[in-house]
Amino acid sequence: MKQEYSIYNSPFGLIKIVAEDDAVISIKKVVESCNNGMPTSFLDEVSKQLNEYFEGRRITFSFPIKMKGTEFQHKVWNVLRQIPYGETRTYKEVAQMIGNSGASRAVGMANNKNPIAIVIPCHRVIGSDGKLTGYAGGLEMKARLLALEKEHKK
Repeated sequence: MKQEYSIYNSPFGLIKIVAEDDAVISIKKVVESCNNGMPTSFLDEVSKQLNEYFEGRRITFSFPIKMKGTEFQHKVWNVLRQIPYGETRTYKEVAQMIGNSGASRAVGMANNKNPIAIVIPCHRVIGSDGKLTGYAGGLEMKARLLALEKEHKK
């Protein structure tokens, strides 16, 4: 398994993209980076698609991903990928969608462990009262991602 990474300068700061055998395994916001990694044509394509997303010109991603997590996390992440661009669901709704209506807190923990931010859109999950709750990139980033999607929803 060959891992490669690059640093993408997003509107929210630096994002580290990690790929393994030409599949993205991680997209995470980072505070700083000592170098830009080793960009490849695959990582350049991922950056291009992220750029198109941030410009409001892309609503889905077409590069391969490889999700690493527990069976439960995979269930949650697969449901997150079904939430339409520009829409939100509550933690309870996601729990119901995986067939376990009492698992709202566990859904929150799976969101917290999401390794592929933006592509697996955990930013689209909100509290049952409609308020924004936890996001690894910070609540400001979550609010701005939701606003971007709402603005560009077709």
